Amino acid sequence: MTPSPAPYRRVLIIEDDACIRNVLYVLLANLGCEGEIAHSSADALAMLRRESFDAVLLDLRCAYAPPEEMVSKIRSLRPSLVGRVLIITGEAEDVEAIQRLERHCLQHVSRCCLSEGIGDRLREFLNISKPVLRDRTP
Repeated sequence: MTPSPAPYRRVLIIEDDACIRNVLYVLLANLGCEGEIAHSSADALAMLRRESFDAVLLDLRCAYAPPEEMVSKIRSLRPSLVGRVLIITGEAEDVEAIQRLERHCLQHVSRCCLSEGIGDRLREFLNISKPVLRDRTP
């Protein structure tokens, strides 16, 4: 399937750190997506009950439950989000957390790779093509 230019897409950001929320919001805007922010997992679940989203960015440490439980709740509320939840890990060195995510086949990206990792993953999730860089030499 050929990727298409980004139509209006909504992405739920579940992140309690204001700086990271802002970075994610800007990254989404650069992809042509609208970011909606939930400050906690409880807020996120309430939003998912009322509204529909094209993808979810979930902070590993923001959820009050293990990430696999939060992803399960998201999937039960919105089956269309299966495969469209990306977990952001804050501590790349937390081997146990990474192993748990991989054991449950949960997609994740480290905070240190935010701009590239999330952009590429969201393009894949949402079937958005990469912008074509044009040569601007006369």
